Amino acid sequence: MRKINNPQSIILSRTDAIGDVILTLPLAGVLKKQFPACKIYFLGRSYTEPVISLSKYVDGFIDFDAFLKATDKAGFLRKYNANTIVHVFPKKEIAVAAKKAGIANRIGTSHRIFHLFTCNYRLNIGRKNSDLHEAQLNLKLLKPFQITTGFSLAEIPGFYGFEKIKPLPGQFASLIDPKKINVILHPKSNRSAREWGLDNFLTLISLLPAEKYKIFISGSGNEKLLLEDWIKQLPPHVVDLTGAMTLDELIGFFSRCDGLVAASTGPLHIAAALNRYALGIYPPIRPMHPGRWAPLGQHASFLVADKICSQCKSNPHHCSCMQGIDPLEVAAKIELWQKNP
Repeated sequence: MRKINNPQSIILSRTDAIGDVILTLPLAGVLKKQFPACKIYFLGRSYTEPVISLSKYVDGFIDFDAFLKATDKAGFLRKYNANTIVHVFPKKEIAVAAKKAGIANRIGTSHRIFHLFTCNYRLNIGRKNSDLHEAQLNLKLLKPFQITTGFSLAEIPGFYGFEKIKPLPGQFASLIDPKKINVILHPKSNRSAREWGLDNFLTLISLLPAEKYKIFISGSGNEKLLLEDWIKQLPPHVVDLTGAMTLDELIGFFSRCDGLVAASTGPLHIAAALNRYALGIYPPIRPMHPGRWAPLGQHASFLVADKICSQCKSNPHHCSCMQGIDPLEVAAKIELWQKNP
């Protein structure tokens, strides 16, 4: 395979959800370490821009939603003067436009038919049955640069570069109790992951004494409606933040709290990348299991049922493997948390 030498400008294309984007951002860090003068652009959906913009290794954001509206899609990409694009999440319209734009080096997997005529670097990377973590699989796409990509899971968080955090508005900063462990519970997943269950979260709250913990409930505006009746049951030391913040504000709030508990969601990966305690609750099912999607960070961890799950496939939103994880076990993990600096 011909080596890509001294790329001047690279586009990383990942146009799906926040968690996927976060596990792709280490590519920017690895490339910047190898090619410090290279410009790195990240092509993603507009709602993920606040996350992408956190990384000091990303020089610019390319809005996928604006790309889709462009009449001349090749021209839209051409203005970034990129000589390389990495199709981390394959999208035919991007691959076709990148070739038409004259981007010299076009990297993708060999598992997409449209890459046969749009990519000149095609790598045999299969994800579904792989034992590698998603972030490790993403890094394999850097093979044409002849960069060592066999990073351990402990090494990868060093390439997030999450430093450009916007100041947290005072009305939210004042909610954080400097004398307590500030814990965020994110009970919903926008149906993108199997959930632990509201009853389990309620039990967990009862196990965390108010004199030691201040608890916050996070979630989107849509999730606020789903949680309305449940939130009314919560004790006074629990603060409802659902639908109250922009993503920039939520990131800033996460960075000031001590830790977060959630299923396999974007907020879990944000907390991990910000070096907060991030406790994920996962099902033991491929490809959703933590071996593939665990949060990566110095204080990241997970719980998963020690069983072979076969009963929940027909009813994934009532997963007994998830809901059977004991709140006492989750509380025991949280009790080990210390105040974050």
